This record gives sequence, C-alpha cells and structure tokens, in this order.
Amino acid sequence: MKSDFKVKDGTKLLSPVGNRVSVFDLINNKSYTLPYEHRKNIARIALNKQETLLLSVDVDGRAILVNFNARTVLHHFNFKDKVQDLKFTPDSRYFAIACGRFIQVWKTPDYTEDRQFAPFVRHRVYAGHFADVTSITWSSDSRFFVSTSKDLTSRIFSLDSDESSVAMTFAGHRDTVINAFFSKDQEIIYTISKDGALFQWEYTKKPSDDSDEEEPDSDEEVDPSLMSWRITKKNFFFSDAKVKCAAFHPSSNLLVVGFTNGEFRLYELPEFNMIQQLSMGQNEVNTVNINKSGEWLSFGSAKLGQLLVYEWQSESYILKQQGHFDSTNALAYSPDGSRVVTASDDGKIKIWDVVSGFCLNTFEEHTSAVTAVRFAKKGQVMFSASMDGTVKAWDLIRYRNFRTFTATERIKFSALAVDPSGEVICAASQDTFDIYVWSVQTAQLVDTLAGHEGPVSCLAFGVENSVLASASWDKTVRVWSLFGRSQQVEPFEIYSDVLAIAMRPDSKEIAVSTLNGQVQFWDVENAKQTGNIDGRKDIISGRYLEDRFTAHNSSRSKAFTAIDYSFDGLALVAGGNNNSICLYDIPNEVLLRRFTVSLNMDLNGTQQFLNSSRLTDAGSLDLLDRDGENSDLEDRLDDSLPGSKRGDPSLRKTRPEIRVTSIQFSPTAASFAASSTEGILIFSVDDSVIFDPFDLDIDITPEATLETLKEKNYLNALAMAFRLNERYLIHQVYESVPAVDIKLLANDLPIVYVERLLSFISSIAMTSPHVEFNLLWLKSIITAHGKYINTHKHEFASALRGAQRFIARVAKHVVKTSKNNEYSYLFLSSTEKDQELDIEDEDEDNIIVDASSDIEESDENGDSDEDLEDAEDDDEEENGGWFDKKTLANSLGNEDEDSDEEDSE
Repeated sequence: MKSDFKVKDGTKLLSPVGNRVSVFDLINNKSYTLPYEHRKNIARIALNKQETLLLSVDVDGRAILVNFNARTVLHHFNFKDKVQDLKFTPDSRYFAIACGRFIQVWKTPDYTEDRQFAPFVRHRVYAGHFADVTSITWSSDSRFFVSTSKDLTSRIFSLDSDESSVAMTFAGHRDTVINAFFSKDQEIIYTISKDGALFQWEYTKKPSDDSDEEEPDSDEEVDPSLMSWRITKKNFFFSDAKVKCAAFHPSSNLLVVGFTNGEFRLYELPEFNMIQQLSMGQNEVNTVNINKSGEWLSFGSAKLGQLLVYEWQSESYILKQQGHFDSTNALAYSPDGSRVVTASDDGKIKIWDVVSGFCLNTFEEHTSAVTAVRFAKKGQVMFSASMDGTVKAWDLIRYRNFRTFTATERIKFSALAVDPSGEVICAASQDTFDIYVWSVQTAQLVDTLAGHEGPVSCLAFGVENSVLASASWDKTVRVWSLFGRSQQVEPFEIYSDVLAIAMRPDSKEIAVSTLNGQVQFWDVENAKQTGNIDGRKDIISGRYLEDRFTAHNSSRSKAFTAIDYSFDGLALVAGGNNNSICLYDIPNEVLLRRFTVSLNMDLNGTQQFLNSSRLTDAGSLDLLDRDGENSDLEDRLDDSLPGSKRGDPSLRKTRPEIRVTSIQFSPTAASFAASSTEGILIFSVDDSVIFDPFDLDIDITPEATLETLKEKNYLNALAMAFRLNERYLIHQVYESVPAVDIKLLANDLPIVYVERLLSFISSIAMTSPHVEFNLLWLKSIITAHGKYINTHKHEFASALRGAQRFIARVAKHVVKTSKNNEYSYLFLSSTEKDQELDIEDEDEDNIIVDASSDIEESDENGDSDEDLEDAEDDDEEENGGWFDKKTLANSLGNEDEDSDEEDSE
C-alpha cells in the first residue's frame, strides 16, 4: 500500500495509518486521529485548498467524504475500482480520480445547493490511455490537467468541453511516466519517468525545414495549426535506482525526487541545478510533498512506517517519526500518565507522548525481541525484559541504559515485575520454573524463587507493598512476600491455564484470566476466591479466511490474554486475541462497555461472517496470490516466506491477525491504552459532551443566571446553569451555595437534574480542595433522592461510580494520614500525661497552674479529685485556660454547702 501526505500552509500534515487518517499539527506539536475508519487500508487522501473537505479512498475504491474542520463523515461512495491518484482542483469545484486507464472528474458537493439528490455528481470521464493512469496534475487556473500513465505517455485534457481541441499526447519516454507538472505561468510542462528522465515541454511552433527563411515578427499572428507541445530540453538523474515519486513547487521552481533506494534529491528548474542529495534509509521513498510556502518537504516510507518533515534551507528535521517495524508485545504508562512506552519484536523500545502522539526517543540496545516493560514508582526509571537473556534499566532523564541484569544461565525472559519501592526487580522465563530477583542498586542476583512446577507465564506487583504474584502453566498462582523470604499464602488452584494476572493497587486482591475464558478474583490475605466473570459471552470473535468453521463455534479467541485494574480498583479492562476490549465493573461483575479494536477487513478476525460469494470448495478467493498479474517487475517479485506470520510485514505470507497483546489503565485519567495489530490505541471512558443544551429558551442566558445567583435564588440559578450546560457556570453556582442551605436545596432539586449534578460533583471532586463541601452535597442528594436512584440504577451508574471513586479516595487519604500520625499522637499524649506541676511560689493564693495539668492532691475541704477536675474544665472555658486554685476551692465549697441545704430541705 502506498501512503499519501498533504501539508497545507506549513502547519498540518495528513497521513493514512492503516484504515484511519492521522493529522499532525507541526506548529503546536500535537496530533490526533480522525474518528472514522475505512473497511480496508487507505490508498489515497486529498484535501481541498480551503481545508474544508477531505476525501479518502481505500484499496478497493470505496471513498469517504469528511468535513475536515468538524471531523464528521458527510457521505460514502464506491468508485468500484482501484484509485491510483486523487486531486482537487485549486478552486475546489471539482476533483479528479484515476481509476484504471480512465480519469473521472466529479463535481465537489456544494453547501449552497439545497436538496441534492446525491452529493457526488460525475462531470465527465476522460479516456485515451492504454494502461493504468499513475498521476493527475491540475493547472493553477483549474482549466486543464495532465495525466501520466504506464503506457509511457502523458496527456493533457481540458475541463471545458468547448476546449476539447487542447487534448494532446506527450510521447517520448522509455519507461512508465510517474508524474507531470505545470510551471507557474503554465508555459512549460515537466514530465518524469521511472528510468530517471525529465523532459521539458513548451508550446511552440514546429521548426521549419528551411533554416534560411526569416522568422516572422512577433506582431504577426501564428497559425494555431502549426503550434504544438514539443520537447525543448531533456535532463537525466543518472541514478542506479528507479524514480519512485516526485513533487514540484511552481512558485519557487523546486523539484523534489524520491528513489527506490531511499535517496531523495532537490533540483532547481528549469536550469536543472541539484541543490541537495540526502538519504532517509535503505527502503524506497513512497511519497513526497511540498508545503505551500515551499520551505518544508514531507517524505513517507510505507515499508518502515517512516515519516519525515524536512526544512531544506536550514537542513534540519521538523518531524521525524517511525513506528515499530514489527508487532508490539507490551506497553506501560508512566506514573504521571503523560507518556506510554512500547516494546516490540524488532528489539526496540519507543517512548511516546500521550498528548502530542509523537515518539520522544527510541532505545535499540536489545538484540532480540523485547517482551515486557515496567516503570519504577517515581517514573524516572524504566525496566525492560528481552529474549536476549537480559533485563535492562533505563534512565529517562538522560535517556541511557545504566544497568543490565542477567541470570546465571542464558534464558529468554518473558515476564517482568518491579517492586513499588524500586529496590528489587523480578523476571521469569518460560524456559525455567524459577523467578529471578535482582537488586537494582548492585545489579546482583539476590534470590531465586522456586516452587512452581511449570513455566512461569506472568508476574505482578501491587502498588502499596512488596507482594509478588506469579502465575504458571502448572495451573497455580503463588503469592510471595519478598522481604519476608517466604510464601505469604498457599498456592491458589486455578484449574485452568493462566494467561494473564493483575494485582489491585492496594495489593489485597488479584485478578486471574484463564484459558477457559474466566476472570477470577482472589483475596490475597485469606486465599479465597471472591468473584468470577465469565468473559466468553462478552467476547466477539471473528472468522479467519481459512477457517472451515463459523466464528460462533471458534474457541481460538474466547479468552483474555491481557488484563489490568483501574487506579481505584473498581474496574477491570481486558483484551485478547480477538476484536474486543471489555471494560468490567468489578463489585457488580457486569460488562460496562465493549470496545471494537478495528473494522479493517485486511486483518484476519475482524469479520464475523465471510462473503459467501467469495467462498469456493478450495477456500476463499481472497487467499489467492495475484501479485504475478502486476505490470511492474518489482511488484511481481515475491520474497515472502510461506507460513510466516511474524517479522518483516513484507516477508509475511499469511494475513495479519487482529489481537491485543497488552493493555493498561492510565494511572491518572479515565483512559486506557492497548497495543494491537493496528498500533497503539488510546481509549477514553469519559462520556461527557462538549455542548448539550437542555430545556433551553431565549430567557436563559449566562447573564441572567449570574443575576439570579446574585439574588441568592440558588435553585433557579443551578437549574439555569444546567440548561445552558456551561461547565464554568455550573461550577460557579455550585460553589456559591452556602453549606447550611445544601440540605434544603438537595430536597427541592428536580429529579431531572439529580444525575447531572452527581456527575458534575464526581468530575470535580478529585481535584477540588473543598472535600467536606463535596461530601455534604453527596450526602444530601443521596438522602433526598436515594429511593429514586435505587430504582433507576442504570441511569445513575456512571455518576455513582465517580462518586464512589471520590469517597474511596478520601477514605484512603484519611486512613493514610491517621496511620502516618499515629506515633506523633502517642508521643504528644504521653508527654501531656507525664508533665509535672512546677510550683515556683509558696503562697497558694498566687499559684497559677496550666489547665492541661492534672491536679493530683485533694482540697482541704475534703473535695474529691473528680470535683476539682469538673470545676477546672468550667473555669477553663470562662478564663481562657487559667484559674486561681483557692478561688476554685472556695467556689466548690459554697456549692457543696448549697447542695447540703437542698438535701436537708
């Protein structure tokens, strides 16, 4: 598949990634992927000059028209043939596509026309070539276009049928013509062929045989029949490689040419002066483009997934991105959630920025496939395990490898776990039954944990303490206390092969995914199973092209191979060798959401039903190799290995399969990342909307809401803010409500706003400093509307889950603070009890004592210690904590006398 790139105004770069389109903002250093996807890989994309309409076409000729600014799909269309090129006119009124040996010109949908029966209206079909058309180029005035073809010719056509006489064929090349360009004044046409020839064509008079004849004056009219396009100059690139792509910038006369050996050159026309000659690797350059100003050049290599943006004047790279060459095995979020690290079979580790989507760095020190990556708790150190028999530690501040851990024998490590304290790391292999433990400080092997009777498949640490859980092919899960040097509990009998394991962040529960499609939950302290989720009914498995059975009867992918807890331990996300990612609510053991990984039909396992018209007794017709029918020699060559599923994608003989190899929740946000066949996918579980007005009328405005709030009519102001659905307005009204009025306001709140208010409180509570204020609101709402909420749980599930997460976080912080201050409290209380009275003056009338001291002696009047202590407390309140001992005794004596008189009466 060929890639295509568009740079408009030097700010954004569009690139197809599989069956989706990614947009890179080169100025703000951000990227995003458009939400729609094709059913197969994208072959061509085109953006109009106004940057409002994007047209993308897949390998089968199915097109999708998109509003580029709103990122919404406008229309689907099928051109019913493979599209070789796609170009909008400069005025965006038409676009031309090259289908086979024909050029089709279509009218661009116009928003000014009402009630269009179909947005795509074909203007005309142009014929004349005898082989596939390779490219289309429009003139700057949108009147003419030049097409190139594999029949070694180029042709010029007019958009207007009245100018049909303009049509002409340019012949003379000895190889496929790959591109043609107009000069700025449209007086010159350049054509480039694959063998490295550049011809310059001009519209001139046919040279006369009689050289002695005088040339006519310029004022004299020339017979149009004598005028035609002729070759005025021939230039050659003289390269050992074939020309693969080319681009021309008419304003600066800059020509950029890419070759099959990874080389690209810059020329100045029409003098044909070579400005620069560089190489971007050993693989062919599939596409090249120039931005509007002519300063930046974009290059793409489909085989490597490589993307470059080069500023040729300063000879510097603006963007340099390259994906993994092979399948991705593992990923890990940094503790702050800002970066994602991925590991691949190609031995490389890449660090990606979550916000921008760009690769920050690549580590290539491993000599074999990297199987696992983990972060230390602080996020400045990362560890990786590889099949080359090493575990490496990486410094993410200086971006270097500073530790290498090896075992006593050379084994292939497949599982890795990092202690929360960062002092030890553990790794295991499927070659042995032991778990290896190293010290990070010394890089020495400090222990070997033995006990499993089969290969160890996965390891997991919690976040709170150093409890290690290990799963093995012996159908057991063991929990180890590393610093106690003993097993904490007996082995858990699972009764099925364990595929994945995850430990809850508080280290008190583990989740185990088994081969029979179950997800079991075990209490670590009591060694008891606390829950079970049957995932087989939730997984949607697809049918492979070579399958003789239906997807419903397939047991191949009815299990999860990757699971992970959310940061609060209330949700679990799971994925496997199928097209489904399932999000579960753990306390209720229910499926919350099922995400589809991809709809790409170029991958095995994305379809539940195969096309019966494509099935024969010998199998599916899609499995037939038709590369031998291609016209180009390089396309007919077959270097693939029979039966190969991994390695270089160009060397695979079988169709890639859809699968999720690793999955992890973000530590800080409501999102998770999954490594799949389609790449690294980041999903958000946030169901908020940008703007959704509710019961809105003309009288409800932000100014009216603030005016109502100023009048202290809090209920109406809150209802108006919710109707406008402006977050800042809701926040302002919410925090303006006095604490004493919260209960009354919650009782009077209409039931239609209860769910919206709960959702809002849940969204701000995590970051809000007003903990008690938020808790008062939650308590008042639950008390007032608990009965309705209980009968409509499905409507309040998301809001209650957020509130529960906030309350759990507060409880955790309170318990943690209490535990951290336990010894400080004991110290202060013991010091207070042991303090002795210091009597500095012998005169008892002037003795002043601290109210916090204990009065140990009795009064002369025979009063008990308890009476003195009670009076001490009363007088402490009146006198600010200090009192006179004698006055206290006299007052107590008078009270006793009064009480005796009352008793005698």
